[in-house]
Amino acid sequence: MAKRPQLTGRAAILAVVVCAIAMSLAYPVREFLAQRRQITQLEQQQAKALADLRSLEEERKRLEDPEYIKREAREKLHFCEPGAHCYGVLDDGTKTSASAGQRRAAVSPWYISLWQSVESADRGEGKKMGG
Repeated sequence: MAKRPQLTGRAAILAVVVCAIAMSLAYPVREFLAQRRQITQLEQQQAKALADLRSLEEERKRLEDPEYIKREAREKLHFCEPGAHCYGVLDDGTKTSASAGQRRAAVSPWYISLWQSVESADRGEGKKMGG
């Protein structure tokens, strides 16, 4: 019996045609997938923009309400309506400034610490390395 060749001419041509088809489809498929990813990203951006728009619309509606504006003026700007008795507490700041000054004095600036370490190393008082 004659041994039949494993790869015939027809099989080789078929393999070349299949490879050519696969190669010609690779780029369009890759572009299709990239476009799908881009569409998904744009849809997410659109949803975020719509949510931002809704929140801005709600804020605009709140700012059109005169009661909301009065409440904000009282709370944030400490406004007082005419005829109302309003009181404010003023802090002279002596306690906080003294404690802040003490904290600053306790911590020396970086350049003083650096110079002290240089002087200490010059006198041989520093840690010896590698020894």
